[in-house]
Amino acid sequence: MAGKNQMCGISGSEGNDAGALTAEQQTKLNQFKIDTRIENERYLRDHPEVSCLLTGFLGSILQERPENVREFAAGYFSDKTLPDRVAVQVNEVKQKLNRAKKQ
Repeated sequence: MAGKNQMCGISGSEGNDAGALTAEQQTKLNQFKIDTRIENERYLRDHPEVSCLLTGFLGSILQERPENVREFAAGYFSDKTLPDRVAVQVNEVKQKLNRAKKQ
């Protein structure tokens, strides 16, 4: 069984090995992490449908609590009405943002 800080057998809380990277390598790695995060945030801002997809999926999972999550996910994401539902949600988000900008 996975430990407290492990999910699916993968641990993401390993400590840094101070001698593994040179100072220059660590600086470059840190900058890469910052740049990647900025790019990811920009992408998500430019594509509100991603947030709507994830929010809708997680809400459905938590509401229905299926025994077989993989099967539920397959059904959720292959539902032919999903694009229309996401489009409605994206429009609602955009309308809220426009109203907030006007205030």
